[in-house]
Amino acid sequence: MKNIDTSIFRSYDIRGVYPDQLTEQIAYTAGQGIVRMVKGKKIAVGGDMRVSTPQLKEAYINGILDMGCDVDDLGLIPTDFIYFVAGTKQYDAVTIITASHNPKEYNGIKSVRQGNKAIYGKDYLPFMKGVLEKKPKRGKLNSVNYYDEYIKHILSFVDISKLKPLKVVVDAGNGTAGKVMPMLAKHLPFEFVEVDYELDGNFPNRPSNPYAPGAYKKASKIVRQEKAACGVMFDGDSDRTFFIDEKGGFMQGDISFILMAKALLQEQPGAGIVYNAVCSRSVPECIEKFGGKAFRSKVGYINLQQAMLEHDAIASGELSAHYAFKDNFYGDGGFISMLLFLQILSQSDKPLSKLRAEYERYYKEPETNFEIKDAQSLIEKLKQEYSDGEQDELDGLTVNYQNWWFNVRPSGTEPLVRVTVEAPNKREWKKHIKKLIKIVKASK
Repeated sequence: MKNIDTSIFRSYDIRGVYPDQLTEQIAYTAGQGIVRMVKGKKIAVGGDMRVSTPQLKEAYINGILDMGCDVDDLGLIPTDFIYFVAGTKQYDAVTIITASHNPKEYNGIKSVRQGNKAIYGKDYLPFMKGVLEKKPKRGKLNSVNYYDEYIKHILSFVDISKLKPLKVVVDAGNGTAGKVMPMLAKHLPFEFVEVDYELDGNFPNRPSNPYAPGAYKKASKIVRQEKAACGVMFDGDSDRTFFIDEKGGFMQGDISFILMAKALLQEQPGAGIVYNAVCSRSVPECIEKFGGKAFRSKVGYINLQQAMLEHDAIASGELSAHYAFKDNFYGDGGFISMLLFLQILSQSDKPLSKLRAEYERYYKEPETNFEIKDAQSLIEKLKQEYSDGEQDELDGLTVNYQNWWFNVRPSGTEPLVRVTVEAPNKREWKKHIKKLIKIVKASK
């Protein structure tokens, strides 16, 4: 293909602005490419609710069919649906057309092999070249519905008898959770307050990313008005889950993960749990307190998945609210995360605001980004400046002291470094972040 923007072929998927970067022609050729890549006989394809998804999905499916490969159309699905299908059905590959939490103008193509083995976006490129010398007999298109099995799979992660009839606000953000939540709700004792369940790829009520500044405010207000036990927010494709306490306070992803880890370790004591390099110190401390084994990983879904496999861990969690589970074929599970969280809340005699306070032992704000051309030179400078601390380079540079730590890591896609600091309190945090920022800015 000519004039293709190869930057859209990313580590985890294909993703770009439609139609400036990602077009129907690219989707069609990617469909042809995946057949070549996996030597496919049958591939399953679904899509989210974005405005451009129907046309990109149709083009992608036509590319597969024109290669002589059969397609089962999964319909409108969340991202973790493809992990379930790849883990339980016999397909050479499973794909969803989605751009996850990106703004409405984006779309993408995310694929996995049978058994939920990752296919990276860049893996597509070598197989998207060339013209068919002889056109094979066109494949067959069929529609399938695995939702009943999928819902049963999600529910298997909790003991429904342990769930209390809590009032829970669920903000679907006009994303795929709006389709899945009513199916789940039939089997659960919770009183769900529905917020923006209408499927709308324009995201008219809040950004697709719940982590965007101010995105949680509407749900926060409704939680307080309804006197709900908590609030739950999903991103567009429902693979990330965020929580709000009964006072309307937004919870960081690593602290939320502690509750899920507790639920899992109640059922599987002594099991391994993976967390990433910028999670709070509270995460490994609590995992070990709950009787589990804590394993630290580089940031990024693929890195955590590999660490889970290496350590035979049962789950992994990130600050970004990606939570993956061994029994979910090592894939993210937004709805599974919600149920595990609500199971612990059901068992507690404390409101969520007090429960989270037990785990928020330190002060940490979201990581700060800085533009810098030579990240490695900065890291070398920091290694010298903080030579009295315990250092490791698992992911960028982490320096640990007795009562505080920091991490500086380069972005994999942009000329940026990301800075995270955690300290006992806000005053100490300000002192350390101020010094770090001064060193970073001097290195620009």
